[in-house]
Amino acid sequence: MEGEIWNFMADWTIALASLLYSHGVGFLIPQGTTRFLALFPIIPLFFYLPLNLTTMFLCGLTSFFISWLATFKLILFAFGHGPLASNPSLPFSHFIPIACFPIKILNPNSRIQENPKTARETAKDYGTRVLFFCIAIKIFGYKDYVHPFLVTLIYAYFVFFMLELGLALVAFVARAVTGVQLEPQFNQPQNASSVQDFWGKRWNLMVSSILRSIVYLPARKVFGHVIPQKWVSVPAVFVTFLLSGIMHELIFYYLGRLKPTWEVTCFFVIHGVCVGSEIVIKKTFVQRIKPPTMVARILTLGFVTVTCFWLFFPPFLRFNPFIRGCREVMAVLEFLKHGVMVSPSDIECPYN
Repeated sequence: MEGEIWNFMADWTIALASLLYSHGVGFLIPQGTTRFLALFPIIPLFFYLPLNLTTMFLCGLTSFFISWLATFKLILFAFGHGPLASNPSLPFSHFIPIACFPIKILNPNSRIQENPKTARETAKDYGTRVLFFCIAIKIFGYKDYVHPFLVTLIYAYFVFFMLELGLALVAFVARAVTGVQLEPQFNQPQNASSVQDFWGKRWNLMVSSILRSIVYLPARKVFGHVIPQKWVSVPAVFVTFLLSGIMHELIFYYLGRLKPTWEVTCFFVIHGVCVGSEIVIKKTFVQRIKPPTMVARILTLGFVTVTCFWLFFPPFLRFNPFIRGCREVMAVLEFLKHGVMVSPSDIECPYN
């Protein structure tokens, strides 16, 4: 475990040094091909760093924050786009968290202003979710006696809760460091009225914004030379979802070191086809029949859930993330309690 921590610290030291170099490049070299060539050596380095780590939490953080987000943001920065490109240039204290973390400044000049009502609502919302999380953990302890469908639902809730909580904590820290208001990462995805609404306006908004800038908009320009402008967004959406699927395959490989099955890519390809079909239908039928809001929400959530159970969760569960995560958390608790570093593989998870 001690070696893993040293590797984690070494990886992030290299990443911070690389971002310091990138920040300097932004001052010295104008945007364009020359800046991209100056930043290019960092890209394969960032993709290599997670391979030094084996624990799920440390490897997952490094692969998502550095290999995916920081890499994509630096590519956009090379050509004067994305959250890192601003006039005047971002100070280094802002450049680092914005490069690494899934955050986006809402307004660089707006200082933090607390809204008591919003804070109370947020506390109540998270309190309810924590309660459900505790109930789910209790049920998970009896998973051998519970229907597999319910167990998979618990897995799905674990993933959503941990992802939302983790991103909220990152945003809280980044907000405290930068002192500016940040855009929310989620916008009530359970209320999505269509697949396009789910991915475009409600789920993991920072990643959606990055993919839009680095894939969707350039793809529109490319396809605009061969496809009428009315339909150019359809193949651009498909390519965007395809790249998202490939990046998820890469993250899963980092976490499990298992041969990719491409099920996750198929999941995103199917959703890309659905979003593209939705665009075609909306543009073909001007006076389209719109289902009741509640029906649309149920159909959307049902489609996302079914496709997740079919294609997303099987490869995710293949590397046993919850038992591994349990062991890693218990290893941290063991260190805090006794001051002794223990390898997670030497700890037995009570939910195994």
